[in-house]
Amino acid sequence: MTEKILHIEAIDPLELFGVNNSKLKLIKKAFPKIQLISRGHELKIIGDEQHIIQFEEKLNNIIAFFDRFNRLTKDDIEQLLNAKKTDTKSQENIDDLILFGNNGKPIKALTKNQKHFVNQSYKNDLVFALGPAGSGKTYTAIALAVRALRNREVKRIILSRPAVEAGERLGFLPGDLKEKIDPYLQPLYDALHDMIPKKKLESYIEEGIVQIAPLAFMRGRTLDDAYVILDEAQNTTLLQMKMFLTRMGMNAKFIVTGDVTQVDLPKVQDSGLVQSLRILENINGISVVELDETDIVRHRLVKAIVLAYEKHTH
Repeated sequence: MTEKILHIEAIDPLELFGVNNSKLKLIKKAFPKIQLISRGHELKIIGDEQHIIQFEEKLNNIIAFFDRFNRLTKDDIEQLLNAKKTDTKSQENIDDLILFGNNGKPIKALTKNQKHFVNQSYKNDLVFALGPAGSGKTYTAIALAVRALRNREVKRIILSRPAVEAGERLGFLPGDLKEKIDPYLQPLYDALHDMIPKKKLESYIEEGIVQIAPLAFMRGRTLDDAYVILDEAQNTTLLQMKMFLTRMGMNAKFIVTGDVTQVDLPKVQDSGLVQSLRILENINGISVVELDETDIVRHRLVKAIVLAYEKHTH
């Protein structure tokens, strides 16, 4: 008899073993010749060495499935246990898929311009994504960042916004610094909650794997091995934009999103986003992707509202 202890860190034990070990019971049933004892992140295996090797192979397949599809139901476990080989190709064959969000929800590029955005992000280390509200620029950018983190292409995600009010005064809100700035950053949290389970996201934020901060917090940093997104970049000054772009370190991907028609800066200040597009034009490795009202994937009225305001301003 061989005894082995596995330390399971890649997945929450509750997700793997189920409430009251309901999923673990399915796994035990498939391996009657070994004994399994779970305690927190540890799993003790007792049995013949060959049976333990077979069990570990199946367990790794189960964890890999969760890591890719972000879900693990009892049906998923049964299919993986019964399969001779882990075959996820049929489930992955979804056009323009970026990743699977919470509960296995497929998140993918939905329009021609969004697909172009995704392709340019694979080819270039700095991408500017410009477009109106609802065109998917921020959501797509965050999905790309989460995908890169899952694939271990980067070690962390850094999301930032300039803390400029859109006609509102948020500076007098009660609370500590985090509570004061969180209203500016809520759209970034909303997207992340679609793609990363709540407990895992909280752990990532606590460990610094996911960082969400106002643009001013970027000063003086060098961002290596990171996927970095600057959202609402139309509200940066030229100096702020230069400061942000020069934070790029080794093995870093930068995405800058913005809507040049929604500048909330004082009228005496020019948008750093607009100026940077002129300054950085034709530099190899930098791509500019333009989305428009045809890419709006929110409520049908949002597209009509955007078009109406465009007509009014021209």
